[in-house]
Amino acid sequence: MSEETANEKSVIMPFSYRDDEHYYVEDLGVIKKKPFYSFVKRSFDIVVSLLGLIVMALPMLVIAIAIKLNSKGPVFYSQERLGLNGKKFMLTKFRTMRADAEKNGAQWSDGDKDDRITKVGAFLRKTRLDEIPQLWACFVGTLSIIGPRPEREMFYNEFEKHVHGFSERLKVKPGLTGLAQVNGGYDLRPEEKVKFDVEYIKTRSLWLEIKILFKTVVVVFTHDGAK
Repeated sequence: MSEETANEKSVIMPFSYRDDEHYYVEDLGVIKKKPFYSFVKRSFDIVVSLLGLIVMALPMLVIAIAIKLNSKGPVFYSQERLGLNGKKFMLTKFRTMRADAEKNGAQWSDGDKDDRITKVGAFLRKTRLDEIPQLWACFVGTLSIIGPRPEREMFYNEFEKHVHGFSERLKVKPGLTGLAQVNGGYDLRPEEKVKFDVEYIKTRSLWLEIKILFKTVVVVFTHDGAK
């Protein structure tokens, strides 16, 4: 069983809600088209992802060897996520957890405190190197460099029970990093995370993209902030 391979009927969540606890997300309606912004954003995704894949080719080989030497299981893991307008796609990362990480069912990551993470995996997560394979998805257009982080359908279904409108974040293409990621990441509860995602979707400006990129670089090099 590969990392985080889900038992679709079992979902282990770290968030608990009272029966009468509900949050309501703003209905964004039809998202306004921004042709120039979209062109620049897509061009940036193509250039950065292609350069990243070329520059990181040798480091990826080293990472793959380290993963194989550190724990049993595949180098990569692929997992189904929801993308733009709820379209399903396979997200691929370097494996950072034990191969049997979800033997008891689909489980939301507990960040750095998650005891399923391997020693090499902890380093990869801390440096964000586990995300490198996703550059290919950015190159082909499934992902963007910046956008709401993609989640699994089962988690959307669970969140919607109490965070009504969590799926509003599906109205734009998901990203490798995002406003929520640089403002809390795994530490944010769903009702907190979606607020940042809605803010990003409503704003969608090149200036905001630049700010998120800058904050992402700070997080990567300081290992502070989002996880």
